[in-house]
Amino acid sequence: MKRKVDENVKREPFSGRIISSTIKENIDEKVEREIVYSRPECMHDLPTILCPGCQHGLIYRLIGEAIDELKIRGHCIGVGGVGCHAMGMGMLKIDAIMALHGRAPEVATGIKRSLHGKPIVFTVQGDGDLAAIGMGDMINAVNRGEKLTTIFCNNAGYGTTGGQMAPTTLLDQVTTTTPEGRQPQGFGYPIHVAELLATMTGMAFSARCALTSPAQFNQALKTVKTAFQKQIDGVGYSFVEILSACPPTFKKTPLESIKWIMSHMLEEYPLGIFKDVDKIP
Repeated sequence: MKRKVDENVKREPFSGRIISSTIKENIDEKVEREIVYSRPECMHDLPTILCPGCQHGLIYRLIGEAIDELKIRGHCIGVGGVGCHAMGMGMLKIDAIMALHGRAPEVATGIKRSLHGKPIVFTVQGDGDLAAIGMGDMINAVNRGEKLTTIFCNNAGYGTTGGQMAPTTLLDQVTTTTPEGRQPQGFGYPIHVAELLATMTGMAFSARCALTSPAQFNQALKTVKTAFQKQIDGVGYSFVEILSACPPTFKKTPLESIKWIMSHMLEEYPLGIFKDVDKIP
């Protein structure tokens, strides 16, 4: 016995939901759809090349939204370091350059000074690029009070080269170079970059954010905008550290990685603003 099919009832493509065409027409007539959230204007429509669960893409979205809201796209120049974080620089519709490993602050300094301080110059750097091989460059740029902004991606390891220990790796965290967990004897302690740089006179703004919830994303956006504004106002160096998930390094799924940040990284790296001044002597 064949079941009688109503000609007005159709299966929606992709969703698989069954809905009466008559009802659908009535819904379309009464409901006005409005786009309330979309890709930032200064970001290219490109597929991601990052690993599933990697939050570097979210960090670049933060940067893109901040640039759009501050209306500074035509004045921005980005400097990428060496690492997974640098892959996102091509997502932005701005002038950009890649620096040698750890040298992004010095390249940014050269750009800013050669153009008489006019452009908004920022760097995006990772754990090793900034806190290991580039720590000397970072500290000296801040010590000079350069009018620059740095977005620091802290994923507690070297993601690009296979998950080795980084300066930000947690104690007891297992990596390919600390198979029994990081121990302070011989490997030292995790470096708290945001707090360290906040002690320096040339630093105008230093903060740490995370991206484990929509509320944290919104707070991070506000923080990145503040950092850019410090440079726009010519106050001094501005710095934002963002805790970022790296599932391959963490050896976890994307969801487990978020939970691990909440249960482990936030304990070691508290969120907050460590320095915020409007004038440097």
